[in-house]
Amino acid sequence: MASSNTSHCWLLVAFFLLSSSTVYGQLSTSFYASSCPVLEHIVRSAVAQAISTDRRMGASLLRLFFHDCFVQGCDASILLDDVGSSFVGEKTAFPNANSVRGYEVIDQIKANVERLCPGVVSCADILALAARDGTVQLGGPSWDVPLGRRDSTTASLSQANSDLPAPTSSLSSLISSFGNKGLTARDMTALSGAHTVGYAQCKNFRDHIYNDAADIDASFAAMRRGGCPAAQGSGDGNLAPLDELSELAFDNAYYADLVARRVLLRSDQELFSGGSQDALVRSYSTDGALFFADFAAAMVKLGNISPLTGSAGQIRANCRVVNST
Repeated sequence: MASSNTSHCWLLVAFFLLSSSTVYGQLSTSFYASSCPVLEHIVRSAVAQAISTDRRMGASLLRLFFHDCFVQGCDASILLDDVGSSFVGEKTAFPNANSVRGYEVIDQIKANVERLCPGVVSCADILALAARDGTVQLGGPSWDVPLGRRDSTTASLSQANSDLPAPTSSLSSLISSFGNKGLTARDMTALSGAHTVGYAQCKNFRDHIYNDAADIDASFAAMRRGGCPAAQGSGDGNLAPLDELSELAFDNAYYADLVARRVLLRSDQELFSGGSQDALVRSYSTDGALFFADFAAAMVKLGNISPLTGSAGQIRANCRVVNST
C-alpha cells in the first residue's frame, strides 16, 4: 500500500511539473521561476510606463523583436552598437536605420532587472517579453513566452540587409523569406497583422501610392499622396499609419484594410491580391479571435528561431555591447 501511495504521489508531482511549465525545444516558460521570479512583472511595468508616454512604442517593441529574430535568430544581436571599425552591428542596415526604435526601453528594462536579478536574464529574453507585453498593452492577445535564450556576441549587417522582408516584396518572396526561418505561409499572414499598429515612412510606400493604381483604392492613394510627395528624397521620413482604421489599437482591422485595398505597403497588399492567402485574409478580417489565436501561436514560433541556449553566447551586462572577457 505504501509503495502504491508513493507512486501515486510521484505521478501527481510529475503532472504538476508538466502542467506548470511548457517546454519549446530548449526554451521553457518557467526558465526563471527560481532565479528571477519577478522578471515578468518588471518587464510588464516598464513596458506599460513606456507606452503611457509614447503609445507608438508598443508597435516599435514588436518590430524590434521581429527584426532581431530574422537575423541570426532571437539572440539580441540587433541591440548591439557599432564600436568604431572593430565591430559593426545591425542598426545601420537599410531596414533598421532611422526606422527601428525602442532600444532605450530595453536598456531601462535591463537596468531594472539587473538591480534585482544581476547577471541572470538575457537581453534576448527581455526583448521577447517586451514584444508580448507591448502587444497586450495595445489591446492584442497574450501568450506564454518560452524563455532561456542567451545573447549573441556577433551581429550581421549583411544578413539584416538580405533576410528582412522589403516593403516591395512579392507574395512568393514573402512566403520564401518566412519559410527560410521555419515559418509557414499562415504564420506569415498572421504575423503581418502586426501592421495593425505602427507607422511607415513615405520612402517605403511612395511607389505603391503613385504607381500601383490597379492594386490600391484610388481615394486612399490620393489621400496618402498629400503627405508623401512624388519626388524621391522629398518628405522621405513623413509618417502615415499602417492601419488607417484603428492606428494604434491592436485588432484585426488591418485585414479589412487589405480587402478594401487601403494599405500603405505593396508587400502588405500582396497578401490579398488573388493569391494563396486571400481566403485567410478574409477570415481574419471577420474573425478577430481567429487572428489573435494564430498571431499568438506564430509569435511563439518566431521566438523559437535559432535561440542560443546552454553555454552558447552570454548574458550581456549591457544590451548594447558584448561583455569584455
